[in-house]
Amino acid sequence: MINSFKGEYFFLSNFYECPVVYDGLCYQNNEAAFQAQKCTKAEDKKMFTTLNPSEAKKLGRRISLRKDWERVKLTLMKEIVSAKFEQNPNLAQKLIATGDAHLEEGNDWNDRIWGTVNGVGANHLGIILMQVREEMKSHAQDKDKI
Repeated sequence: MINSFKGEYFFLSNFYECPVVYDGLCYQNNEAAFQAQKCTKAEDKKMFTTLNPSEAKKLGRRISLRKDWERVKLTLMKEIVSAKFEQNPNLAQKLIATGDAHLEEGNDWNDRIWGTVNGVGANHLGIILMQVREEMKSHAQDKDKI
């Protein structure tokens, strides 16, 4: 079980700095890409492209939230997490190397939606990471068959 995205497993965090292109824009990290999706206007999303994760999270709390946010946020996160690992093969290898380990974003900032606190929470980010890992493993096996 991997129950914290720090140290050796920091690459699993949305705060890990690596470029990710999503919906035609290049962000410096997944947090910025995700927070940008709260915007309804394309030009507003561009504000997030140069932000570090903390700046993006802070700005994401101040912008007007799109009306369908609660309905689409899980799908958007899955697409952004998939993009991160598809576009950064070294990170994809590290994700696959976690094998079948349960991935859980244990945290002390009280995020029980995307992670867990003392093992309690929905752990949506961990679940998405495990789904992406399985898809990548399956895709790699399919390529081996060719």
